[in-house]
Amino acid sequence: MGRPSLFFSPSLVPSHAFSCSSCLPPHTAKLLGHLEATGRRGFHSKDTTCLHHPAAQHNLTLCPDQRRVHLSDSQTAPARVAAISQPPTESDTYTECTDGYQWDPQTQHCKDINECEAIPEACKGEMKCFNHYGGYLCLPRSASVIPGPEPPSQPREPFNPCPAGYEPQGDTCVDVNECERDEHDCQPSQQCINTPGTFTCQCPDGYRKVGTECIDIDECKYRYCQHRCVNVPGSFSCQCEPGFQLAGNNRSCIDVNECDMGAPCQQRCYNTYGTFLCRCDQGYELGPDGFACNDIDECSYSSYLCQFQCVNEPGKFSCQCPDGYQLLGTRLCQDVNECETGGHRCTDGQTCVNIHGSYQCASNNQCQEPYVQMSENRCVCPGTKPACRDLPYSIVHRYMSITSERSVPSDIFQIQATTVYPGAYNTFRIRSGDENGDFYIRQINNISAMLVLARAVTGPQEFTLDLEMMSVNPLLSYQTSSALRLSIYVGPYTF
Repeated sequence: MGRPSLFFSPSLVPSHAFSCSSCLPPHTAKLLGHLEATGRRGFHSKDTTCLHHPAAQHNLTLCPDQRRVHLSDSQTAPARVAAISQPPTESDTYTECTDGYQWDPQTQHCKDINECEAIPEACKGEMKCFNHYGGYLCLPRSASVIPGPEPPSQPREPFNPCPAGYEPQGDTCVDVNECERDEHDCQPSQQCINTPGTFTCQCPDGYRKVGTECIDIDECKYRYCQHRCVNVPGSFSCQCEPGFQLAGNNRSCIDVNECDMGAPCQQRCYNTYGTFLCRCDQGYELGPDGFACNDIDECSYSSYLCQFQCVNEPGKFSCQCPDGYQLLGTRLCQDVNECETGGHRCTDGQTCVNIHGSYQCASNNQCQEPYVQMSENRCVCPGTKPACRDLPYSIVHRYMSITSERSVPSDIFQIQATTVYPGAYNTFRIRSGDENGDFYIRQINNISAMLVLARAVTGPQEFTLDLEMMSVNPLLSYQTSSALRLSIYVGPYTF
């Protein structure tokens, strides 16, 4: 049961009730302060602590600001005052207690004396004795006593003459590192920083202190990053969009040259801001993935790229010509003149005749009976021979070659008289060889005519036409004719 808290009327207070004032000298206050610091009762270190003992009939008042105690009762013996005011002998342990207390060697602190038991008839008459800290009270028996809670016991602490946060070391006071001794109340997320006489709890970088807690700072709301910001506990990181990388300041983003870093372009790579482009060489096209290059089959685009045959190759195409032809430029085919290049096999008795895509070896003597050879290509039928009566007087051999499927009508060969007689009229006709009507003669004037291709013909094939010019002189009653045997070779192609 705790010490009672007493409530009574002022008229019931005994005549020897006390009041405190003034203070003792500093050395006496030091003694009392040590008693209080070591947990010895009989002294309270508030703004003013009053010590009273009814038997001694004096009051002691301790004033911390003046550090002295005042004796308020003139009846106190001077010798007693002197005993209290003498400075205590310096020792490691104080065993003196103030009035109303006695030293308890077991608990090592001052213990209150129960004067109601120790003093016979402490209160007279109708007064009842109530023990109190450091003394007792005599109150009427009708006084109400309300028990108060027992003050918590304080653990005994060694005497420390140094300020808070310091401890004695020899004749000086040194700072106590509460952080090293783990005598701080910082949160696990905080850092203890020792300071003179105390300590502070500091939040790590990236946190701010709110109350006693450390709260993460969202650095991303300050727009530190050029592209993307990712907040993490206590920090942040900057990220860049694809095609960029962090600069040296870890905040800005600079373009990445993907072409120098092994971009997957198959052929050509062009770096652009934030990305790259793949391009292909001529003759290739970019695939659906944007990286691979696929060959373009130019031959499939048009049949007019080459005059004869288009051959697709990786990244390009080439034109080829058939045998007997050679490439003219990049796409056209030109007939090879084997007669000029020496690529024929004609004998000495033959004449090489070049035709489209090949050659022919014609005999140097093609005159047939009754004709006789007058020159290399000219045959004459003498009038002295009866068989020559109804035949052309002379036959001249000529050769020509035309392409297949030539557009019609087309002028292909012009006939012209070599000898002109005065007063003679000349007419031209196809004597033989045009059984299908593929040709016709268009006379230009009296001495010339044009052989016209009337129908498109397809090679390879050969036509032998006898073109006859008849001359009539009515004044002399003279008629004669001459023929031109034209061998026409139709090539196998349209070129």
